[in-house]
Amino acid sequence: MRQITRRAIVGFALVVLALLALGALPSFLASGEPYYLTATPTDADGPAVDVTNLTERRYPYLVEAIDTGRSAPYRRGPVGLKESFSHSPFDERQGLVARNPDARRDGAVLVADGEDRYLVEVTRS
Repeated sequence: MRQITRRAIVGFALVVLALLALGALPSFLASGEPYYLTATPTDADGPAVDVTNLTERRYPYLVEAIDTGRSAPYRRGPVGLKESFSHSPFDERQGLVARNPDARRDGAVLVADGEDRYLVEVTRS
């Protein structure tokens, strides 16, 4: 095998291993207080984001918050690396605001799940 081919294969293997490590790394990077996505029932009127057909695969924190009132904890990474590689409640809140910017309410987002309405916000413990 030529030396250039060997170097290319070793370089490719190192890149693949680095990408695999970055995929597993975010679950190990957790520090600080936990953040939760909370859903509080409300009778507020006005524009709301319709979340009736949103899937748990796309919005896992939101679905859990609507079912139980509060999602599973999310801890930020120590140097901001984790946020680049993992899904967070902050991403879900931003996604809800992007669906309907008029649904914002003082740091929370008004969502409608069928006939029920909730104020959804990111909170600390």
